[in-house]
Amino acid sequence: MRKRTEPVALEHESCVALGSSSPGLTASVLDTDCRLKRNLRLAGKAPAEPRCAADAGMKRALGRRKGMWFQLRKILLCILGLYVAIPFLIRLCPGIQAKLIFLNFVRVPYFIDLKKPQDQGLNHTCNYYLQPEEDVTLGVWHTVPAVWWKTAQGKDQMWYEDALASSYPVILYLHGNAGTRGGDHRVELYKVLSSLGYHVVTFDYRGWGDSIGTPSEPGMTYDALHVFDWIKARSGDNPVYIWGHSLGTGVATNLVRRLCERETPPDALILESPFTNIREEAKSHPFSVVYRFFPGFDWFFLDPITNSGIKFANDENVKHISCSLLILHAEDDPVVPFHLGRKLYNIAALSRSFRDFKVQFMPFHSDLGYRHKYIYKSPELPRILREFLGKSEPELQH
Repeated sequence: MRKRTEPVALEHESCVALGSSSPGLTASVLDTDCRLKRNLRLAGKAPAEPRCAADAGMKRALGRRKGMWFQLRKILLCILGLYVAIPFLIRLCPGIQAKLIFLNFVRVPYFIDLKKPQDQGLNHTCNYYLQPEEDVTLGVWHTVPAVWWKTAQGKDQMWYEDALASSYPVILYLHGNAGTRGGDHRVELYKVLSSLGYHVVTFDYRGWGDSIGTPSEPGMTYDALHVFDWIKARSGDNPVYIWGHSLGTGVATNLVRRLCERETPPDALILESPFTNIREEAKSHPFSVVYRFFPGFDWFFLDPITNSGIKFANDENVKHISCSLLILHAEDDPVVPFHLGRKLYNIAALSRSFRDFKVQFMPFHSDLGYRHKYIYKSPELPRILREFLGKSEPELQH
């Protein structure tokens, strides 16, 4: 303590000595000394200003981070709320689930005129409109065998209807959900089948494309039955095969079961990418992944489907079908899992109704990349159809 006070005492003594010798000089010295001390104090505070600015910047950055976190938390809470609300919404409004199954409101490709199949490269195709019921109208495409491509140019509907009585077999194609009869992969299949010597008749169910009506499983089945009877009334003794794809396999087995019950079965049934029943398909669909382990999944999502009268029970229908059956399925199908097609085949193969008919399962390896709708690309498809259909295969040299 003594060492610290000594300079202060000396300074005081010097000031007193100066003051006693010359009052004016003392005032000047003191004034100068005070200015020096003030400047030193100010110089000592200078480094503090950047520190204060840095602190303010850190506070602003922290504020921005808190604001971003608050916004992110709000978004996450909204997503969580929507995630929880959707199951209750579907349970309370079963019609939503029906729309998600049919997807008839999804029209792909857009902006095409279904009255002009030639715009899709089908220059040997005619567009019809059939009316199975008073308030229902169906848009239909009829593609003749490719060998008649030139002959078909400029022909009217009557010529196309009469052509069904030719010696070429007919395939009634039942497409899956979403899109229309003018879907890209569907058009490509028509071209392949036409090149193999088949008439191809396809249509949009009520509520799809330019067809008029409200979708339902019974309504779709009745539409298919009406078109089948329309074909048989014009095709004479020519073979008629039914080909269903995806959701269309459900319509196909409904139709063929009904035809077998009235003892007018088709000559063969071909199912491309089929499922066992709509409940198992809905549970296996990629869209259900985020809810598959949600508590009460069946009650929230599957029961409303059944309550809406939608079953598409292929596994039950094949027990009552008596005609040859061919199942085509790609191993890498992301929409209808391959194991459902295999399971359906196993059920059909053990069914007594098929004891006098051929039942065949044709898998396509995942390396081929055919997925859900590109089996038409297979170079093996002509051979598969020829071997399966046997004597009914058209003579391709004509």
